[in-house]
Formats: sequence, structure tokens, C-alpha cells
Amino acid sequence: MVSEINIRRATAADVGPIVAMLADDPLGRSRESPDDLTPYERAFARVDADPDQLLAVADDDGEVVGTLQLTFIPGLSRQGATRALIEAVRVRADRRGDGLGGTLVKWAIDAARRRDCVLVQLTSDASRTAAHRFYLRLGFEQSHLGFKLAL
Repeated sequence: MVSEINIRRATAADVGPIVAMLADDPLGRSRESPDDLTPYERAFARVDADPDQLLAVADDDGEVVGTLQLTFIPGLSRQGATRALIEAVRVRADRRGDGLGGTLVKWAIDAARRRDCVLVQLTSDASRTAAHRFYLRLGFEQSHLGFKLAL
């Protein structure tokens, strides 16, 4: 069961715990470098300054136990609609399985509604089959194929 969690906008002080969560999985271990926070601190400053970005943390009595990033994407399609994109959903290893991930995603959906978004979308690496089941349980539909081009 999730204790009393405060989901709030991340601060610069949260960068270390966020990066630790990003690095704590098979994909993150190969692409994150938590020993040097400098590039993450620079990225945080850019994200925090952008009004269409919301980096959120789940705070349990001063401890960061979860995170996600929510991006608001204005567009012309769907009659000028705004979409919300959920990225980088992570829950600290010792807190997985207690409903915190669902709480975070539902919070993001509510935030998207408050910004008058017409839909919430996300992508998930093809190897993350447990995450796919999690999103389906939350009501997401697997509707698209994703493509990436590394630069």
C-alpha cells in the first residue's frame, strides 16, 4: 500500500535520486552515468525552465521514491489539440509493487487534464514487457509502432 506520497515538481536537489532510479534497470545501467551528475544538472535546468515540461517526483517524507517527466505538446492536428507525453517513469527498487507507479501515472493523467490535453501518450522499450502490462492495466491501449533514429 502506498503511504502518504507528495507528488511535486522536481528541484535541483532531486537530480541525484532521479538519476539513481534511471540507472537502476538493465537499460539504464548501459546508458546512465550516475557518478557524474554534471550533464544531468544541465539537462534539469533546461527542463525546469521550459513551461511545457514537468519533471515530477514522488516524495515520501523527504525521500524521492519515484519520478516521471510529462511533456505538453501543442499541435495543429486534432483541431489544434495539446497532447501530453509521459516519459521516464521510475519507482525506486524498494518501493516497486506497492502501487506507487500507478499513483504517479494517474497524477500525470490528471495534470494533463488540467492543461486541457486531449490525450496522454507514452512509449515503452520493446523489452519492458512488465511495463507494457502495467500500462495496459491503467487503461492505455497499444495503438502505434514506434521508430527511433540515433543521432
